[in-house]
Amino acid sequence: MGEEKGAGDEANKKVVHVYPLVKSCDMIDDMRNEAIELIVTACEKHAANNEMAAKVIKDNLDVKFGPSWHAIVGEGFGFNISYECKTLLYLFFGGNIGICIWKC
Repeated sequence: MGEEKGAGDEANKKVVHVYPLVKSCDMIDDMRNEAIELIVTACEKHAANNEMAAKVIKDNLDVKFGPSWHAIVGEGFGFNISYECKTLLYLFFGGNIGICIWKC
């Protein structure tokens, strides 16, 4: 009977991804890899402050790839945007934190 309870607990566990889970991306591979690395660093450094993480991501993208980048970091948001082709990245990090970056 103890085994059955343990099996039920395993089935009810929530899966939390500790790696970035890319949902949508049209960037070239090099830009995507650099952006993901930058996002992970900012989100780990500012885990308790999504606004600061978004500012760090935006500022670093502006320096690295030119101005007019935008970043959203948070939970439970939707979006409908116009963006420059080959500059959109939407991913999840740490389970439920969504990050969307784009240039326009």
